[in-house]
Amino acid sequence: MGCGMGKSRIQPNKCDRVSISVPAATAIRAALLIQRWYRQYVARLEMRRRCTWNIFQSIEYAGEQDQIKLYHFFGFLMDHFTPASSERNLISHIFRENEVCRDADWERYFCYKDIEVPDSYCGPHLAFPMTFCGVSKLMEAFKLKQQLHARYVLQILGETWRLLRILPNINHVSVCHTKEITICGDLHGQLEDLLLIFYKVSKHIADPHIFSQDVHLNFFLYFFFYQNGLPSCEKPYVFNGDFVDRGKNSLEILLILFGFLLVYPNEVHLNRGNHEDHIVNLRYGFTKEVLGKYRVHGKKILKLLQKIFSWLPLATVINHKVLVVHGGISDSTDLDMVARMDRHRYVSVLRPPKAIRPTLNGNKAGSGKDEDASGPAEGRRRRVRSLTNTSAPGQRNNIPRRSLHNLPTGGAQLNCSVEDELKERRRLAGFDQTYREVKTLDSDSDPEFGEPTETHGHEWKQIVNLLWNDPMPQNGCISNEVRGGGCYWGPDVTEEVLGKHNLQLLIRSHECKQDGYEFCHNRRVSTERNTVLTIFSASNYYEVGSNRGAYIRMGHDLVPHFIQYQASRTCRELTLRQSVGWTERSALRALRQQLFVHKSDLVGAFQEFDPNNTGVISLRHWATATERVLKLGLPWRVLRPQLINRAQHGMVDYQQWIRELSITEPKPEVSDTSIMETMYKNHSNLETIFRIIDTDHSGLISFEEFRQTWKLLSSHLKMEISDKAITDLAQSMDFNKDGSIDINEFMEAFRLVDLSTHA
Repeated sequence: MGCGMGKSRIQPNKCDRVSISVPAATAIRAALLIQRWYRQYVARLEMRRRCTWNIFQSIEYAGEQDQIKLYHFFGFLMDHFTPASSERNLISHIFRENEVCRDADWERYFCYKDIEVPDSYCGPHLAFPMTFCGVSKLMEAFKLKQQLHARYVLQILGETWRLLRILPNINHVSVCHTKEITICGDLHGQLEDLLLIFYKVSKHIADPHIFSQDVHLNFFLYFFFYQNGLPSCEKPYVFNGDFVDRGKNSLEILLILFGFLLVYPNEVHLNRGNHEDHIVNLRYGFTKEVLGKYRVHGKKILKLLQKIFSWLPLATVINHKVLVVHGGISDSTDLDMVARMDRHRYVSVLRPPKAIRPTLNGNKAGSGKDEDASGPAEGRRRRVRSLTNTSAPGQRNNIPRRSLHNLPTGGAQLNCSVEDELKERRRLAGFDQTYREVKTLDSDSDPEFGEPTETHGHEWKQIVNLLWNDPMPQNGCISNEVRGGGCYWGPDVTEEVLGKHNLQLLIRSHECKQDGYEFCHNRRVSTERNTVLTIFSASNYYEVGSNRGAYIRMGHDLVPHFIQYQASRTCRELTLRQSVGWTERSALRALRQQLFVHKSDLVGAFQEFDPNNTGVISLRHWATATERVLKLGLPWRVLRPQLINRAQHGMVDYQQWIRELSITEPKPEVSDTSIMETMYKNHSNLETIFRIIDTDHSGLISFEEFRQTWKLLSSHLKMEISDKAITDLAQSMDFNKDGSIDINEFMEAFRLVDLSTHA
């Protein structure tokens, strides 16, 4: 009985234990289910975020490639056509990089004394030499949307040019124990980001990426709040290029940075970026911005900035251990050569500079005055360079992706197809068939005037590498066929170059990163790590919420600390899901525009997989054909649910899909519909040519200039466009019937509108 009683007493306790353990197990299972669901949810968001990022980046790089291809075409015209040819005259002024050669001439060009500041001017009044108070006053005015008078703009530019001329190609900076240096990446005309860097109290993040184990063994991640402050003797800065383009306040950023450079020349350091180039500015907005803000003196301001950009230093070295450049390095990077070269010769790095050699009349060849059009130089034959490594010019458009590094730097043998190429180009452009005879040179012949020498070619490639290159995870160094400029370099190249120059860290910019910064190329060498660090300071670069901006603070220990931010209050208030959705919709709008403007090419590609004209193809064939046409390198099958509403049994009704693309277009009365599609597809190229032909920067072009623009574009694209179609388009755009066309109105009239946005 006792045992029985004892058992009966214990049994309820046992049951109690069972009843307690059941909810615990259920809770654990529930927690695991919630955890698994949340991980899947975050993974789906991350996949959407990465696809969105790939769309933005692919479209951006495709635009850069188009820009470089167009400039190569202009170079082709300059190298092959006679100086008297009409198409060459249209574009020759953008290659005149040394119109004013003597310093005294430039001093006169910078002259501002004849420009009066009217009493009605309500912006800031500046006194020179520049002071800290003057720059502070300038920033306050820009925050209030005030515009600086042209007299002061020219005065700042003149003082900046004089200072830059005495600076070395590579600035060497020392950071002592009591100081920290701030390093900023691309700003791209986003003034709010620059002001936020100066004024914002931000969360300070130290990253645990260690590149020297001897010094930083027990380093860990930590946070604290910090206000960076304005440049001063105690707060040095490095701004790593790409100050201009894309944003709407590029000029204001330049004036602020130049102002601080004049006040603190030993503490403020400006590196050149690939967008500090007047040819790139034609496409990406800076030229248009300056001319819109300064209609009277805009042309002079642009010319002076072109000169200033060529004098910007190329790199900064901190404490002999940290190299800061805009783009990157390659297996041929030689910092000793970079330090010795004449950097101001490379006004645009998209093309090797011309050798400047005396001519019989005492002028300098390559000065941009087309001496070979008349006088002793008239009978000379220009050396012809191939625009690819091995292909004749007639074959170059068959190569889908090209790079600046495919350009040779000296004379190259050309085959007989050059003459056929010239005839075809001129026929398509509607010009006469007279052109100078092509001369094939021996490899040991002396360089003719106006051609890059071997030394200049090596120097030019050094600058291209510093301004255009990107890192890659694989070893080696290969041409960057995605951007069309520079090359990719791998971890082995980082190890070799940093080791050769006894450096520990390479800081570069040039690429937008979602978190504002990114490490790569961690390689252990004895007790050190060679590391590449990308820093990007333009937040919301592609779209509101698309990315954070960041900058670096670095002390004497050379450990990078990151401050991240987003300039838009809207994106700071969004949840992760809302932010991803916002940027995804924007990216898909941009992608649908690309699909729309290539719809004829897409239909042709789809029909190759539909020999029976059923109007239906498989999803695999749809993805293959779409990539073949757009060449964006996107995961089309992953993007299919966002792009195709209906797909049954893995098949796509491509004809219905083309009709359902939510894009509308303006309907001017043009008889030839092919010219309309060409217009949409080459919108940016056409605007670039307009800006080039508009030599007086009035914003207006005549009917004849309009016709020549289209003929140049058709020659570049190797397609036929009838004179009647061009005339119809010009007349439909001449709204006030004065015989001229407003460039801005013309481009806006052909801006595509996504109907899904309004829906």
